[in-house]
Amino acid sequence: MEMEGAEEKRSIIRTFEDLDVWKVCRDLRLQVSAIVRTFPKEEQYRLRDQLVRASRSVTANLAEGYGRFHYAENIQFARQARGSLYEIIDHLTVAQEEQLISDENFTSMREGVLRAISVVNGFIRYLSKARTASHGSRLTSND
Repeated sequence: MEMEGAEEKRSIIRTFEDLDVWKVCRDLRLQVSAIVRTFPKEEQYRLRDQLVRASRSVTANLAEGYGRFHYAENIQFARQARGSLYEIIDHLTVAQEEQLISDENFTSMREGVLRAISVVNGFIRYLSKARTASHGSRLTSND
């Protein structure tokens, strides 16, 4: 009986904030925000800004895709989120090469990004299968 309640609780999605994929990417965004605070002032409008923008783009694209109510559009926004995750890896590589972050921080952050990519890929697979199973293009009947 407990399992049924837990399963039912997990499956209730009322807003994009309930999506596990968004939660994982939000946590990553918060980690990026914390690490860029350690960057020197001269990086404020360069690498720091790029990392912050890319990390915010991930969650923003997931939210926007959710709001579209069409599988194809939601999938496209999830793909854009995935692209921003790869951009974060590149920016972190630059930060490591320029000795703005330690090798340990780079490795930890990179692993977090790869985990987020894996979750986004799972979300894309889920949406693709759901679209095929529903024989329609719409996630909901909301307009």
